[in-house]
Amino acid sequence: MKKIVSAFLLFFGGIVTTQAQLLPGVEFGLKGGVNLSSLKSGKKYFNSDNKIGYQAGIYGRVGVLGFHLQPEIYLSSRKTLAKTEGGGETDLKFTAIDIPVLLGKRFGLGAFGARIQTGPIFSFNLKDNQQRAIAGLDPQSYKKNGTSWAFGIGADVSSLRVDLRYEMGLSNINNNSKANPKINTWSLGVGYRLFKMN
Repeated sequence: MKKIVSAFLLFFGGIVTTQAQLLPGVEFGLKGGVNLSSLKSGKKYFNSDNKIGYQAGIYGRVGVLGFHLQPEIYLSSRKTLAKTEGGGETDLKFTAIDIPVLLGKRFGLGAFGARIQTGPIFSFNLKDNQQRAIAGLDPQSYKKNGTSWAFGIGADVSSLRVDLRYEMGLSNINNNSKANPKINTWSLGVGYRLFKMN
């Protein structure tokens, strides 16, 4: 009798777990973090030093069968120090609204899990600031929007969300620069789930 009951409970638990994985899960939360940005130039007109910026906003996630779509929207500030071989340098700062749309895979069940994610990030500049022109970076010719591609890993611990990402710039940031400058960014974000529905 005990064997029959144990087998029934195991079978029933398997059905519940399978159905839970088939049903879409939705969650929503807050997110904040820091980033380190650098300029990349294909023709090596300059190099740059990383500086710490920030990001703050909200995220959502829709998941089924271990896969998920995670759209986000947040305010970000990217900073870097651009330098030429001749000794010229200038601080660059960009404030933007970023909208990542990430596709991911989650490993683990329940409150604990690890994730891998990738997808585009669409940026809309609200403000750019640099102290002076350098290496063909025209202060009047910064683009108002751009695109990057994110590769990341993450972890879920109860309601806490942690993400480490590398954002590879796909768009030149300045229309008139022969250096073809792009911004690459490392970011570390922490989120907190406010709402969940299965």
